[in-house]
Amino acid sequence: MKLARTRSTAAAATAVLAVLALATACNRESAGSVASGGDKPAIGIDLPRSDSDFWNSYAQYIEKDVKSDGINALPISNSQNDVTKLVANVQVFQNTGAKAVVMAPQDTGAIASTLDALASKKIPVVSVDTRPDKGDVYMVVRADNRAYGTKACEFLGKQLGGKGKVAEFQGALDSINGRDRSEAFAECMKQKFPGIKVFELPTDWKGDVASAKLQSLLAQHPDLNGIYMQAGGVFLQPTLALLEQKGLLKPAGQKGHISIISNDGIPQEFDAIRKGQIDATISQPADLYAKYALYYAKAAAEGKTFKPGATDHDSTIIKLANGLEDQLPAPLVTKDNVDDKTLWGNNVG
Repeated sequence: MKLARTRSTAAAATAVLAVLALATACNRESAGSVASGGDKPAIGIDLPRSDSDFWNSYAQYIEKDVKSDGINALPISNSQNDVTKLVANVQVFQNTGAKAVVMAPQDTGAIASTLDALASKKIPVVSVDTRPDKGDVYMVVRADNRAYGTKACEFLGKQLGGKGKVAEFQGALDSINGRDRSEAFAECMKQKFPGIKVFELPTDWKGDVASAKLQSLLAQHPDLNGIYMQAGGVFLQPTLALLEQKGLLKPAGQKGHISIISNDGIPQEFDAIRKGQIDATISQPADLYAKYALYYAKAAAEGKTFKPGATDHDSTIIKLANGLEDQLPAPLVTKDNVDDKTLWGNNVG
């Protein structure tokens, strides 16, 4: 027996694991967010970012549902919109016994190899809000993002009477959500409202980029009369601040008001609708994203399967090339229904 070599190898392996744990510790949430699930299968959960009010609301729902549902969650991590951190966090889940993983990859084209690695270990994946371009997924929990773009187009088109100039803050076009919303908005505008000029402003989901591009656009087109924000969680505050600075934040119904529709359904958007600062938003269901992400992760870990078709929670499961997708409802919110208590934005916190 080569005992000395065995001991040195074991010591080296222990050191590597310690370094890996230290490297990922800064990306992990507090131990208080972990629920004790006894002998239930362990679930790894990665939050995608903390620079968005929408995703911070989702994180609150995740933590609440983990506790209330008795989910055996591993320490929750946050990849901070960085795919390399997501890959490292998933590796920790693998090493600590995850039987299923919940993630929301922001770069849907860069996660395929990680999904392949999880599939090889027979660890199913639930992807929230985003649909990976390649790689197997057990279930995507998401709303119909093309419907977001179409609803936004139809609302603005009617508000403007089919004429005018609209700025569109596009999300990252390397993500399925950014592409779906942008393509659907463009197609609808071209078909239904050809009299409206759309200025497409790629932002990579960054509020400061949107604000800078809007400022430049307003200098060239001071008669801009509509804005479509694909994510209120990152675009709302800087947009309202810029419009107020320029004296353009006029209440709905007043001459010179710029009609604005957003996507997310966060409480701040609801407040802006009540004040007449924006006109509408599409409520992306943060509460249902959390609820059904955990529901499907638990089901996956237990070996359950699903088929395409209508569900018992007012949604439809569709077949993808790389898995299934549960398309949850996302209602339009205006001044007429902004106080509806069933909207998650009126209940969060």
